Amino acid sequence: MIAGVADTHVAVWYLFGDPRLSATAKAFIDQTAAMRRTIQLAPISLAEVIYLIEKNRLPASAYADLRRALANPHHVLKEAPFTAEVVEAMRQVSRNSVPDMPDRIVAATAVYLGVPVISRDGRIRTSSIQTIW
Repeated sequence: MIAGVADTHVAVWYLFGDPRLSATAKAFIDQTAAMRRTIQLAPISLAEVIYLIEKNRLPASAYADLRRALANPHHVLKEAPFTAEVVEAMRQVSRNSVPDMPDRIVAATAVYLGVPVISRDGRIRTSSIQTIW
């Protein structure tokens, strides 16, 4: 069962134990894992990880490490589908509230799945989308 959708930075910070991940977000993900539920990751986040590696903001191994976690059947992170239904759900995420397209896709994925977004992003958090941080 799906408990939430992680924004890119949340997935990376959780995976690498980064202290920038809020205690609330970490506890939510840990509790989700303990309950054998999943946190979904929109495929746009994988593209963003490659982009951040190219900008030297993430270590070169970050993409491979994230792919390994997603492939592990026992890991809490799982890849979400990117379907026409997710695109349709983007209509429920105001471009004025969340103008960045990757962030809108992440938020729309959560809307489509009916779960909260786990994100530090101020635009997402102040939008009408349910957010955990």
